[in-house]
Amino acid sequence: MCGRYNVTDDPFVHELMTKLGLPDLYPRPQLNVPPGAEGDFVIQRGNERLLTRGIWSLLIEKRAQGAGFRPNPKFQTFNARADRLTTSPLWRKVYPGRRCVIPVSAFHEWRGKQVYHIHPSGEATALAGLWQTWQFGDETVNSFTVITLPPHPRFSHIHPKSIPLMLRPTDFDAWLDPDFHQVDAFQDLMKTHIPAPLVCQPVNSPDDLVPVGEAEVLDADRHG
Repeated sequence: MCGRYNVTDDPFVHELMTKLGLPDLYPRPQLNVPPGAEGDFVIQRGNERLLTRGIWSLLIEKRAQGAGFRPNPKFQTFNARADRLTTSPLWRKVYPGRRCVIPVSAFHEWRGKQVYHIHPSGEATALAGLWQTWQFGDETVNSFTVITLPPHPRFSHIHPKSIPLMLRPTDFDAWLDPDFHQVDAFQDLMKTHIPAPLVCQPVNSPDDLVPVGEAEVLDADRHG
């Protein structure tokens, strides 16, 4: 799964936003972002790309007490499994036309009590996701989910269940195009893979990101 991420104010995120076609915008810096929190993501409407904000979990509801919204407690929808995007009644409704990119500095996984700060080498991370808009009375609220791939044999010692789908800049145009509904074109993306050398840095805490050991770099997969 992908259960935490962070956005720091660094040149790699600025570079990613430029590649996404939004050089003058920047996602809000945040550490240790959990499911149910608000985050920024990139969508496209027509020919215009937008940086918008929403709740991390596709299915949301109003809080019973107090203001704000929360993930639907009956379903875990902060991650969407790649192998269910075309079969699950929920995902198949949004997959063809509501794809997004979540620009982050890194995501976190835990091995036991040790947390890892994970990102492509020398880059920010373009997480692939889906998004939705909800209407609660007069309030319009966005939400999003992160797509996860099947376990990767060279990543499973850190997290054995899945690895998030990380997009390359060459993927952005088709992925973000809301009028491109031929999702069969994304079949190769949905196979588990490491698209770029991946730095897995043990840190003291997701709240401070202080390194506590040597980073491991996982080589990118080669494509024939």
